[in-house]
Amino acid sequence: MDFANYQLIFEHIINNPEPEAPYNNPDYLNYARLNWSRQQRWFKTGVITAEMRDAIARISEPQHWIIITEPWCGDAAHNVPFFEMIAALTPLITTEYRQRDTPPFLIEQYLTNGTKSIPKLIARDEEVNDLFTWGPRPAGCQVVYDQLKAAHADFEQMKTDIQKWYNEDKGQSLQQELLSVLTYA
Repeated sequence: MDFANYQLIFEHIINNPEPEAPYNNPDYLNYARLNWSRQQRWFKTGVITAEMRDAIARISEPQHWIIITEPWCGDAAHNVPFFEMIAALTPLITTEYRQRDTPPFLIEQYLTNGTKSIPKLIARDEEVNDLFTWGPRPAGCQVVYDQLKAAHADFEQMKTDIQKWYNEDKGQSLQQELLSVLTYA
């Protein structure tokens, strides 16, 4: 599905008085609502760097970016807007959204250390060859996550510290990491 349809699904979930599982669980529904707000904020305040703009301008062949995600995913709320803003810089990049928990389960082919971590970005060429993959979060954020997990931090502490990292980083690390893997041919 394209981004507009993914947004419609997202909106349906957060506005549905009787949402389907897992959003019938108040925690999941609240995560989705919070993630919607975060995503919208990044679309208003996120800045694509000049370096990224230059790199995107050098792309000469079509790329198809598949983003595997879910509305409940906090990392997605911070990264998906940047994927869309970057892709919008050129008609050579198209995006497609796949939900991790809905068949077909493409995530099974793109596990991170054996887990179904999202978001996952898969960039493909016209012959459907993978050019690169990225995800589920920038390396600096992963360090924070790993430290919190090793310290057995509770879920609330993890959410707060990860949110703080994203707010301070402002999409800069994601863009730097994408610059290192972008294919220009």
